[in-house]
Amino acid sequence: MIYAVNKTAKFKYHVLQTYEAGIVLTGPEVKSVRASQLSLKEAFVTITTHPRTGRVQAYLTNCHISPYAKAGPNPDYHPTQRRRLLLHRRELASLAGHAQQAGLTVVPLSVYTRGTQIKVELAVARGKKQFDKRETIRRRDIARDVARTLRRSK
Repeated sequence: MIYAVNKTAKFKYHVLQTYEAGIVLTGPEVKSVRASQLSLKEAFVTITTHPRTGRVQAYLTNCHISPYAKAGPNPDYHPTQRRRLLLHRRELASLAGHAQQAGLTVVPLSVYTRGTQIKVELAVARGKKQFDKRETIRRRDIARDVARTLRRSK
């Protein structure tokens, strides 16, 4: 089941490659996600190196997960805190290499479940220019007009 989709990601970026990652959540956060109380609108992925171990880690930043209402008040909870992503070492190394290249970024596309686990679909993407965005809008309008005329002709 899909819980959230980042609609602006495919409009703002050309998707080059996708990855699937697990996400570390607390119990009330899992309940909120399963209730679709999250937003990926301004979310992005940061890739850092752990200072003591030297291992590469990926974090989901600015993903807004609302507090679970039935869990009671939690004054220490921040809805947009960064959350660790679970990836294999090879995938992390590949993402780190892509993120260091000029013009490339890593953005989340969707949050969904695979079995009982909550997963995040990540994309290595290159930002679109303004004329690319206008072309996307133009194609979407043409497709909408064609669909409209086909419905009217039936």
